[in-house]
Amino acid sequence: MKQFLLLSILFLSTTTFSQNSEKANQYMETFSVSYLQIQKDMWDYTRSVSHGKSARKVDKRRKELIVTTNTALNKAKRKPGYEGSTRYKDSVVRYFEIIDIVLREDYGKIVNMEEISEQSYDLMEAYMTARELANDKMKDAGDMVGREQKTFAEANNINIIENESKLSQKMEVASQVYDHYNAVYLIFFKSYKQELYLLDAISKNDVSAIQQNKNALIETVEEGYLKLKEVKKYEGDVSMITATRQLLTFYKKEAEKNVEVMLDYLDKTQNFNKIKEAFDKIKEKNRTQEDVDLFNNSVNEMNEAVNKYNQLNDSSNKERGDLIDNWNKMAEKFTSKYVPRGK
Repeated sequence: MKQFLLLSILFLSTTTFSQNSEKANQYMETFSVSYLQIQKDMWDYTRSVSHGKSARKVDKRRKELIVTTNTALNKAKRKPGYEGSTRYKDSVVRYFEIIDIVLREDYGKIVNMEEISEQSYDLMEAYMTARELANDKMKDAGDMVGREQKTFAEANNINIIENESKLSQKMEVASQVYDHYNAVYLIFFKSYKQELYLLDAISKNDVSAIQQNKNALIETVEEGYLKLKEVKKYEGDVSMITATRQLLTFYKKEAEKNVEVMLDYLDKTQNFNKIKEAFDKIKEKNRTQEDVDLFNNSVNEMNEAVNKYNQLNDSSNKERGDLIDNWNKMAEKFTSKYVPRGK
């Protein structure tokens, strides 16, 4: 199943400076160059991920970013303070240290988590939460530098004119798009995964497990309906919400109605096997008309149940496939339309 990943966003606004303190201004700009380079590199990385590449496939890029970040970190460490104060410099150093830790440790784990994320809803939720926490760490680091930048500017009579760059705008938009995507995806995935457990129980003819997973699927669907109502439309776009609701409706119908046909098929098959076993034990010359009628009736009942089950199974498989294909198309269309492209 196609799935998209959360973005790793850095929020570092670009600034322009007055000429009140040329020396201090130039000092700040030596750090700003590193900021911008890291921002561009991170956007290139997250842009690749957002347009369909897995974390594993772009892991080489993550490792390259670690090198870039370390270069910026070492360069910042070598810089002196400004007029006896290292506060601004220290914030920049700490920023790069945090980014390095996030790329090495957080994203190192995330790459591994991605590989097993589809095994269960809990693993998928943990995987997405890990990415959100990594994003939060980087955002907090950027905010920290921003505060120290303003403090430094005020202390040195530098007039900061806030000016959000196009890159920052793209990253902000991408973050909002994926907030919507991920909220809907988790709702979809929970019922999608629960249906797989139900289908597995059906394939094993495990009546007890079928009943248990049928009830669990109904619960996740009802929960999904409620959560979908809480998801806000993105730019008036309800395509992913609609596609998810259609799948939930299918899952509910499958659990409430289709499963009964499947259980009837299993019951009739089990009944036929018992009758056939008993019938085969009776020697042909000793079989009564009642024995023959009972056997023939069980054959007819089983055949009818088999035909009904096969027809339902075929139609369900087609409907499920069409709905999941539609969900993936809507997801791809949604991200392609709203996640900005280009550097």
